[in-house]
Amino acid sequence: MDLYSKAAEFEAQRKPFAIATVVRVEGSSSARRGSKALIDSQGKIVMGWVGGGCAEGAVRSEALKCIRTEKPELITLDMQDEVLGVGMPCGGIMDVYIEPVLPQPELVIAGHGRIAETLANLGHLMNFSVTAHDPLAERENFPNANRIINKDFDVTEIAFGPGTFVVIATLHKNDHLWLQRALEGEAAYVALIASAHRSRLVLDFLLAEGMPADKVERVFAPAGLEIGAATPEEIALSIMSQIVALRRGGNAVSLKKAGAVETEVAQQSFSDKVIRQCDASKS
Repeated sequence: MDLYSKAAEFEAQRKPFAIATVVRVEGSSSARRGSKALIDSQGKIVMGWVGGGCAEGAVRSEALKCIRTEKPELITLDMQDEVLGVGMPCGGIMDVYIEPVLPQPELVIAGHGRIAETLANLGHLMNFSVTAHDPLAERENFPNANRIINKDFDVTEIAFGPGTFVVIATLHKNDHLWLQRALEGEAAYVALIASAHRSRLVLDFLLAEGMPADKVERVFAPAGLEIGAATPEEIALSIMSQIVALRRGGNAVSLKKAGAVETEVAQQSFSDKVIRQCDASKS
């Protein structure tokens, strides 16, 4: 099996991994330009070669970072400098491009109603694999869902994990059971669509049942960001916005507020430039 076949196997199994490619070599190096390696989510080189001990540790470490941040990186490995380089004076310099390959995130929507339907459409637009779990659902309710499960609280077909985002819109039917399963499966995001009062009752029930407090604290209940949402579509938008913020490391602060300092500096710089140009034209 070659590296690309192994990569295809990992993708089919929804396993995250990274591919490291040597794109430049200067001086002495055991790897050559074009050398590749496949690194799994534990930092192990499964197949391929990008150099020996001098480079391998640095590439594996950076690959883990790329998988975690979901961002590719181009790194330079200086194997000539024992102090400032990668730790051993092996000789040579290499540029290595590391690209993470991650399974499509999964949005699991438990329940029905206009909020659930709109969430499924938004999830599809955001490139999520959408699973709708609703015993009464028809394809017309979730036209863009990848899967529709018409079973009454049967989640055996759903593998909760760090790439799963769960929104519970069951209108109180089995919502505590959904929360238990999602939290036990370490889902990346768990939200309950309910009033503040109902949310507190469900979360208190989980605590009374022995669910650790730190797990219960992970539940977003009520679900979504405070955007003044009033309609089902707006509520779905607030929830999807919260999911994107969590996934991308955002803080949900308004762009106007977040960019206030940068904007002020940029405007001052522009004003100074205009003044200098005016002064120059007068002279």
